[in-house]
Amino acid sequence: MTGTTTNQVGVIGLGYVGLPLSLAMVEAGYDVVGVDVDDDRIDALSNGTSYVNDVPDDAVSRGLANGFEPTTEYAALSDVDAVSICVPTPMRKSGTPNLSYVASAVEELASVVPEGCTVILESTVYPGATEEFVAETLTENGLSVGENIFVAFSPERIDPGNEQYGPTDIPKVLGGVTDACGDRAEALYGPVFDEVVRVDSATEAELVKLLENTFRAVNIGLINELAQIAHSLDVNIWNAIDAAATKPFGYMPFYPGPGLGGHCIPVDPMFLSWQANQQGIETRFIDLADQINREMPGHVVRRLVKQLNDRGIALSNAEVLLLGVAYKPNVSDTRESPAIDIIDQLSEWQATVAYHDPYVPELSVPAGTYSSTELSPQRLADADCVVVVTDHACFDIETIVDNASLVFDTRNATSGYDDDHVVRL
Repeated sequence: MTGTTTNQVGVIGLGYVGLPLSLAMVEAGYDVVGVDVDDDRIDALSNGTSYVNDVPDDAVSRGLANGFEPTTEYAALSDVDAVSICVPTPMRKSGTPNLSYVASAVEELASVVPEGCTVILESTVYPGATEEFVAETLTENGLSVGENIFVAFSPERIDPGNEQYGPTDIPKVLGGVTDACGDRAEALYGPVFDEVVRVDSATEAELVKLLENTFRAVNIGLINELAQIAHSLDVNIWNAIDAAATKPFGYMPFYPGPGLGGHCIPVDPMFLSWQANQQGIETRFIDLADQINREMPGHVVRRLVKQLNDRGIALSNAEVLLLGVAYKPNVSDTRESPAIDIIDQLSEWQATVAYHDPYVPELSVPAGTYSSTELSPQRLADADCVVVVTDHACFDIETIVDNASLVFDTRNATSGYDDDHVVRL
């Protein structure tokens, strides 16, 4: 990059974050090289086919016609002015951050990155990782951050399935390792997003992402605990939440559910907890919320055991039909979905388990592999209990309530139905 003008950019990782970002950058006038190690993804994109729910095929076709080039070759990034890295950062079972995907991407990029390039990490990491890990790797070949290589962090804030806020509608937070890095990143993303929010450093931007999702995880943990208390008091927690939400200040409604799922809320607080523990700081709120949220699938199963027992049915002899196994409504993503734990626990009780989810034709869990069953009034009637785990908009709640002998609703999808055979979390 010889000046501050950016014409060609690269995006590493073409998943639910990287693909929409690539196409948004094309719409903003950039030529975009999209790199992904998955041959099937690149083949699909090259043929104008999307594998991301929120990205229609015609958006991919438009991108291809206007400067989007998907490839598996990092060498294609040798002439770009900027690169955004959008690869997964899961937690290991040991509770430590797994930055292996970021490490691989940065190491590959370091071998081809041109002098003057701006590199922005979007993958969620612990505070300090962009500076300590990404910048350090990119300067091993003699480049100097803020002078001839520019490094920044900008957290992805995409909400899959959200029809109100698209990728470019959400304010884009970013922070540079140096002021010059921040300037370059802001210049890159300014034409793409409706609003850019500049913070003082990459580390501060990293904390923004973890703060957002830790806030949500802790409050969901609180309401999940309150839901259990309300049940023991024979109080409708959903009505209590709605009534509390009428207060115009000092309260924000959160809702209980069968557990946390997805790529962010169950994982991101653990990045913060891990980093705090490295500093000798105990994260009591975060750890307790995580414990409560992870216990919710077990709470659901225990409630189900009681409901079936009240009807003279042992869970080991019961046929249970789950509705929805994705981690949230109207998406196909099953990462960390509470449905997985629920199915495994029901299987341990030797229940007969089936599920219906139009977004997830097949689901592999530790207990085995399941295929989505067709939903019909007879199928609903045949089940000893129908459990609403994910409240997809396409579910016909009236048909479900009218035909199932017992409905256990973990999402309040049956609000307004006061039938005796409808039980809510």
